[in-house]
Amino acid sequence: VLYNSWEATGFAVSEDGQARLAELAAQIGVECFVVDDGWFAGRSNDRAGLGDWMPDPVKFPSGLTPLIERVHALGMRFGLWVEPEMVNPDSDLYRAHPDWVYHFANRARTQRRNQLVLNLARPDVADWVFRTLDGLLSANDIGFVKWDMNRPFSEPGWPAQAGHNPERIWTEHVRNLYAILDGLRAAHPGTDFESCSGGGGRVDLGILGRVQQVWTSDNTDAWDRVAIQEGFTQVYPAQVMAAWVTDSPNFLTGRRLPLSFRFHVAMAGALGIGGDLLRWDAAELDEAARLVAGYKEIRPVVQRGSLYRVASARTDPVGASEYLAADGSEVVVLCWWSPAQLGKRLFRLRLAGLDPGARYTDVDSGAEHVGGALMNVGLEQPGGGDFGSALIRLRRG
Repeated sequence: VLYNSWEATGFAVSEDGQARLAELAAQIGVECFVVDDGWFAGRSNDRAGLGDWMPDPVKFPSGLTPLIERVHALGMRFGLWVEPEMVNPDSDLYRAHPDWVYHFANRARTQRRNQLVLNLARPDVADWVFRTLDGLLSANDIGFVKWDMNRPFSEPGWPAQAGHNPERIWTEHVRNLYAILDGLRAAHPGTDFESCSGGGGRVDLGILGRVQQVWTSDNTDAWDRVAIQEGFTQVYPAQVMAAWVTDSPNFLTGRRLPLSFRFHVAMAGALGIGGDLLRWDAAELDEAARLVAGYKEIRPVVQRGSLYRVASARTDPVGASEYLAADGSEVVVLCWWSPAQLGKRLFRLRLAGLDPGARYTDVDSGAEHVGGALMNVGLEQPGGGDFGSALIRLRRG
């Protein structure tokens, strides 16, 4: 269970502010605290700093060590955001090596998000990226790296290789990226990596052989995520699907959703929290702690069990995912529903993969069910108001 500081602080990162967030994250049961963008030299907005991967001396006058030690003392691992394939023109790296980016000799260099793409196909650039990150990880006890890539290629040229198959950049970039990740994982076996690319833009099987999880989408609105996550899990396992609980109203959509709803949606994968905990009141923090503890109990089933999508919010009054433990002894059902609509019939959740003759006991209510009935008649749709949700746990007798 990780906490990420981005939606709470943006670029306004400070050692004291991150430490206070870390204290609250530990209070609710977080296991890994991740400092997102804004920690490195010259980074007060998205127009400068990319490429200069050293702690900002103003924000972290003694480096990252004091914050890392504080996070560890709170019982959590420490994580950090990086975007190593990118550079801002306003950076020491670009000023020293303007030829290191993809470009054509006689064209303007198109910026997106005020940044350019480093030519990772170049051996010297790839070597610099590896040495820089290896140095960062060697100098600091970092257990988690969020590896981001926030813009597409443009002007994919390599003037020094004109006439020598410069188009090979499309493959050499990826090969060198994989080599860097392989080298970092070998040198730092205790560090986990997350792939992020403007949301879920880099979730291919090649990258999944080198990272522990992927960022699913920059859209963190929980109701939107029901459909996003349903689609994602058609191909990828829940274990790699990073999902955050963020603030209400959501900063992208303005939608207000109950805290339990936001948690139940994020529990469908690898649970993360990205809200501004400094704004959560005592009741919300207590509820979050209970929900995090509950997730840790169901995590082995959700992340390693068989997934059955027993209802789709695209077509049904409720969306629901069932997770079945490998030995069949535990069943977890997460379900979510939208505002009530006149004429919509009550829905029954017909489960799958159960032993027809076995009895299953509801962990919370104590109610008993027969496997065959659960699969053929189903569970009645849980009640509740608009944007409701439920977590159902069953144990085979």
